[in-house]
Amino acid sequence: MSLPHVNPRSLFVVDPLRDKRWSELIKRHRASSVFHTTEWLSALRLAYDYESVVYTTCKPSEELTSGIVFCKVKSWLTGHRLVSLPFSDHCDPLVENSVEFGDLLSPLLKSVDGGDWDYCEVRPIRLEPGLSGGYRQDNRYYWHAIDLRPSIDAIVQNLHTSERGKIRRAEREALFYDEGNSERLLGQFYKLLVTTRRRHHLPPQPMKWFRSLMVVFGEKLKIRVAYKGDTPIASILTLDHKNTVTYKYGCSDARFHSLGGVALVLWNTIQRAKTTGFEKLDLGRSDISNHGLTTFKEHWGGLRGDLSYWRYPNRSISHESIGTRMFVGRIVKSAPDPMLIAMGNWLYRHIG
Repeated sequence: MSLPHVNPRSLFVVDPLRDKRWSELIKRHRASSVFHTTEWLSALRLAYDYESVVYTTCKPSEELTSGIVFCKVKSWLTGHRLVSLPFSDHCDPLVENSVEFGDLLSPLLKSVDGGDWDYCEVRPIRLEPGLSGGYRQDNRYYWHAIDLRPSIDAIVQNLHTSERGKIRRAEREALFYDEGNSERLLGQFYKLLVTTRRRHHLPPQPMKWFRSLMVVFGEKLKIRVAYKGDTPIASILTLDHKNTVTYKYGCSDARFHSLGGVALVLWNTIQRAKTTGFEKLDLGRSDISNHGLTTFKEHWGGLRGDLSYWRYPNRSISHESIGTRMFVGRIVKSAPDPMLIAMGNWLYRHIG
């Protein structure tokens, strides 16, 4: 496919884990998120051996004022591709406008056309890569975030009455809340995660991934757990960056859903984030077809935005058939926990 040449400047390659200019750009740029950070990129390297790279039009001798970060995902199962970024809900290019975005993407398209990569994928919130030519909208999602800048009373009033009722139920049940980043909490979180992923007919992410996140994020990572007596019943994992707390993973024991454990964990997260001075709670992406999850986030005051993933080249990428997904779902439903965990350990390296 012949593409118009839109980039009058040379493209330079930056190693974001070695070049301090990337961390400095993240601190300055208003669109940076936890997924741009060296911590996130380091965890991807530790857990999955993904190499990260930043493309920029800034010379090595210049201040870094723009860039787009990718991971090189090389898999015999799912192909070789550039992804910005694996397992991230979103990842904006750190540029000022769509023209800059196109300038950075154009040479990469030629690399795909030349056979270096099967495809290139970007996950922006603010901008679309349309000006770069050849991209297609591959998947669409909703993205929600709670504004924490109003008073705590205003935040409470913004909660749906059903969620306020669940918080009161958790109080009546005398549920206990704990948070931190210890091995004990990680073990409790992961046990709930395996149960939850089975409920959704999916294998769990590898324990190595969560340990990698804990190692690199340190105190910026919190595992938050609700208990009924000594039994963990709900948990979420959050990551801090600048003025935002990101709710990245959540899990629960369905047998105790009526007790309000999920509400207790989320309400404590909101209160503590507000008290600490954070301005936003990022609730992440939701499948457009998942009306239950979308409604849940909006009941908590989450403001909805549109989120699209884009791929080049503009041709269909083969996906699993419905029959294959049903077959895998049946295996997940009936597999013992060790087998389910082994499936996740093998699979996730290929699907980033």
